[in-house]
Amino acid sequence: MRFHWGRFHLSFPRSSSQAHPAALTGTLPKTRRWLAGAALLTGLVALSACAPQASGPSYAPAPTAGLPTLPPPPPRSKVAVLLPLTGQNAALGQSLLNAAQLALFEQGEPGFEFLPRDTGGTAAGAAEAARAAMAEGARVIVGPLTAQETAAVASPARAAGVPMLPFTNDGSQAAQQVWPLGITPAQQVRRVVAAANAQGVRRFALAAPNGALGRQMAEALRGAASDLGLPAPVIETYPAAAAPGVVAVEVARRIGATDPDAPAESRTEMLLLGESGARARDFAAGLASAGAAMPPLRLAGHALWGHDESMGQQPALAGAWFPGPDPAARGHFDSRYEAAFGERPARVVGVAYDAAALAARALRNQPPGAAAQMPLGEVVLGADGALRLNPGGQVQRALAVYAIAPGAPPGVAAPAELPGTAGF
Repeated sequence: MRFHWGRFHLSFPRSSSQAHPAALTGTLPKTRRWLAGAALLTGLVALSACAPQASGPSYAPAPTAGLPTLPPPPPRSKVAVLLPLTGQNAALGQSLLNAAQLALFEQGEPGFEFLPRDTGGTAAGAAEAARAAMAEGARVIVGPLTAQETAAVASPARAAGVPMLPFTNDGSQAAQQVWPLGITPAQQVRRVVAAANAQGVRRFALAAPNGALGRQMAEALRGAASDLGLPAPVIETYPAAAAPGVVAVEVARRIGATDPDAPAESRTEMLLLGESGARARDFAAGLASAGAAMPPLRLAGHALWGHDESMGQQPALAGAWFPGPDPAARGHFDSRYEAAFGERPARVVGVAYDAAALAARALRNQPPGAAAQMPLGEVVLGADGALRLNPGGQVQRALAVYAIAPGAPPGVAAPAELPGTAGF
């Protein structure tokens, strides 16, 4: 099933095992919905031409032998879009498809074709969808959603020489020809450390539960401190099932936050927390109950804090920092998406716009069939701000830093900086 919207094409397979044609329902941008009416009118005119007509003399010229036949349409530059269009994440998959379409309309060129394929939300489904799309000529893969799906698709994609732009924020999935576009823990930590260091903070610590997030935050904090010539950070990890308020008391003692007589060089100036939601609030309350003075101790977290309005309800988190998208870029994207689709996009949806825009750029001015030329080293403006693809699957993002304000939306503590500046 193929849909033609002006210069662009969106192609679903006829088999329901690889795509969900109903996913298109209601997704055309309003500015182009007139095309559907025009197509309907054209169809009615064509049907009327087939109705019986009164007989009469014919003045049509006789067929002329040897008329040249029209050449076949030129081959198209195809991009696979791997999404969960069925299953528990089908609604999210539809929103991601909307964002990818928006990028196609805004940044695609004539002859550009999307191949949306349903992963079913599983690793096996993602691998099957990727193989089918590549067999149809896909030269770039946008998606899939999760780290597990990305790992399943990466091997056949690399073997075929097809670059991937998955949506996961798991930085460990980065590899040659695989650029995870979710905002990773490493990007977040480095941005917060750089912004704090610009204000004179030199001694950092991390408290996080054991697990992938804690490991990635710890690695990023050590790397950022080393790059900026700062003292080695204190890393405190604990069992994920531990009560954060209890853990906080011991952490406060270890980082010198409860001893006013401790020498300055032994006291942590900023503590990063690898918790979110109620657990982050409980951890902050535990620090306060242990006697940690805040300030001078400053707290920071990760991007999930920006999704939770209740963070400002904990007094100990007043003024705490967290990283997030460039507010100007994100606000502009949200407005365009809402104008096109009649609803505000979820926070994660912007990554699909970024991936589709990068895919369009990779195929721009490339002859059909040629390998995609990923825009390595270029600064590209995405839904969440500027970003840059680097070799080896590394991605830099321009993130802002926000400060929690009790009873008010978080304010910008440090603006987003372009990739390659001190903000990274």
